[in-house]
Amino acid sequence: MPFEFFDRKSEHVIRHGNLPHWYQPGVTYFVTFRTADSVPQALLRSWHARRETWLHQHGLDPRVDGRQASLRAMPDAEREYHRTFTRSFMEYLDHGEGECPLENPELAHIVAENLRYGNGTRYHLGDFVVMPNHVHLLVCLIGDTQLEAQCRSWKHYTATAIHRRLNRKGRFWQSESFDHLVRSPEQFAYFQDYIATNPAKAGLRPGSYLLESSKHTPCAVTEVKKTMHRDRPDERAD
Repeated sequence: MPFEFFDRKSEHVIRHGNLPHWYQPGVTYFVTFRTADSVPQALLRSWHARRETWLHQHGLDPRVDGRQASLRAMPDAEREYHRTFTRSFMEYLDHGEGECPLENPELAHIVAENLRYGNGTRYHLGDFVVMPNHVHLLVCLIGDTQLEAQCRSWKHYTATAIHRRLNRKGRFWQSESFDHLVRSPEQFAYFQDYIATNPAKAGLRPGSYLLESSKHTPCAVTEVKKTMHRDRPDERAD
């Protein structure tokens, strides 16, 4: 089952919300989506303000589509950016803020079953973990499946099912997701390890999360790439 990687030389689209979203058909993503109350709004506004200031200080306009490419041309600045913003954001999620409804195995199972539902038809599902207040997964799109639409589908179905189970209404998921195009077998392995070790790093007890590891290994993915006779940029994990 092939997990294709992002090719910067091929056509791709960049869409902007609170976070930039890069789209290329048929490639692999590391995706994170979180419950609505997992990060307080005041903290989120502060994070975006600090991020915008940092980008301007490094000569990067947050509104320009080529910003990520420019950042990649500055390796030291890129490492600082991900250490300061991307990783700090993910680490905050592991603090377990908010109601943490997915700590309930029954509700986590609803999310896991929905992720598995489109596997092999709309996407290839890799490793995933359902944490108490967020979800991490590796997914490779099939055909014309678009990531943003697929994320909306996951959220809509699971929110409806969970609210029905809890007999309540309201927003369950944060509307925007974090997505990262996977660029190499090394990144694929990095994200597999991140998903596998996330519960332990967050100090979670067994039964308070749902982890599913796929059989896809970096070696198997690399062999697929060799068979396809394509060159892909060998980049470090973000």
